[in-house]
Amino acid sequence: RQNSLSAETLQTLEKRLSQRPDRQELEDRNILKDGNVAPALQAAREQLQRSQLEDKLDQKLLHRPKPEELVKSGILKRD
Repeated sequence: RQNSLSAETLQTLEKRLSQRPDRQELEDRNILKDGNVAPALQAAREQLQRSQLEDKLDQKLLHRPKPEELVKSGILKRD
């Protein structure tokens, strides 16, 4: 059994590798995560960001106007 690759296979592999998107493009497309954080901390960072976003959304929902106020402002119609 031989482990070497044929010349045609090597050319195909080199061509495909040269067409591969760079790291920045993959990060921009959300395929790779930001490389500035150690891999061991990425999950914790993502969880923290999600928790912060949830807290922010909860605060916004607590302060939104009540339906009666929206009817008075003419935004909602009374049923």
